[in-house]
Amino acid sequence: MTAPFDAELESRLTRYCAVDTQSDETSDSAPSTARQLDLQRLLLRELAEIGAADVRLTDYGAVLATIPATAPGPTIGFFAHVDTAPQFNATDVKPRVVRRYNGGAITFPDNPALTLSPEVSPYLAGKVGQDIVTASGTTLLGADDKAGVAVIMTAARHLIANPAIAHGPIRIAFTPDEEIGRGVDARLPADLGADFAYTFDGAGLGEIEYESFSADGAAVTITGVSAHPGTAKGKMVNALHLAAKIVATLPQATMTPETTEGRDGFLHVYELKGTAAEATLKFILRDFERDGLQAKGDLLRQVCAAIAATEPRAVIDCTIRPQYRNMRYWLEKDMRPVELARAACRDLGIEPVSVPIRGGTDGSRLTEMGVPCPNLFTGMQEIHGPLEWISVQDMARAADLCLSIVRRAATA
Repeated sequence: MTAPFDAELESRLTRYCAVDTQSDETSDSAPSTARQLDLQRLLLRELAEIGAADVRLTDYGAVLATIPATAPGPTIGFFAHVDTAPQFNATDVKPRVVRRYNGGAITFPDNPALTLSPEVSPYLAGKVGQDIVTASGTTLLGADDKAGVAVIMTAARHLIANPAIAHGPIRIAFTPDEEIGRGVDARLPADLGADFAYTFDGAGLGEIEYESFSADGAAVTITGVSAHPGTAKGKMVNALHLAAKIVATLPQATMTPETTEGRDGFLHVYELKGTAAEATLKFILRDFERDGLQAKGDLLRQVCAAIAATEPRAVIDCTIRPQYRNMRYWLEKDMRPVELARAACRDLGIEPVSVPIRGGTDGSRLTEMGVPCPNLFTGMQEIHGPLEWISVQDMARAADLCLSIVRRAATA
């Protein structure tokens, strides 16, 4: 039976989304931005208020807590990340609720030209009569992944308030910096102490994901030769011109995010900064297979070398660093956490769906580090932009799934 979680989830989500927690990949601190700790400290207080045990903030910015067991069972971890994506404005988020959605277009008070409709977001067509949360039109919402935070907090409060529910030990983790690939500190698996875990960081109802992209990040630094433009003939080497040549030489009609789908990988340039003297290009490389990821890195290096060969006075450095790997490589060896989640989903009358994630989660890195961690739905849609939205009722079903997993694990 579905617990009456709608009001609590709506309250938590809108409260959490109003806190600016945007991460910053250019920062070397941990977490990358101090503002993420504003929400972490709020969660510390709320966890203490609902009666969670072992509540603490680690020195790497994660919040950890325990719900003590009421029955024998494995120790299960539940994860969500508090940071929001750097790609779009996340300052002064104003969450709002469209009650009993009527199936038409949703407009935005702070951006009248913006429209959300089933034509733009087809998943919305199935949410008539439900309560839809959006931002006001000039920011993202932050349901990615504050919806996951709200789901876990709501389920935790319900379990603590109802000790008659049989469950094993439960560990909760709220991480910073997932959006910039730093969500799982090397110390986190040991601090968590879970046999396996789940991230609530997925999209449509019923999604139980155990396959993600493998990911690398690349930075190409181009050092040219600076000269006064009035007397630059034969002297200047314009770093921006060389950067443009690199971008133009890379595939345009294929292998970019806007030209790929399904199991296609991509090579994505997402930032160009600099001057005529020095410029930096930043890329993300994504593929579901290791050899495909390697090939994309090799292609980027080859293009940089070819452009460098046209201008020996310039220095072009291409540095590629690993970010995370497809969690399928480990989960396919032991599918028990996936099968547990699927069975728990079917207990709720929801048929589970498993599709490859064209992205990654904290679960990708955590699985690689030895803690199997599939990803579960929250309902979030159109993330990382002003059209981001989520159904409160989808979130309620995610909270039901959390409870169903722990009950089934205790009786398995």
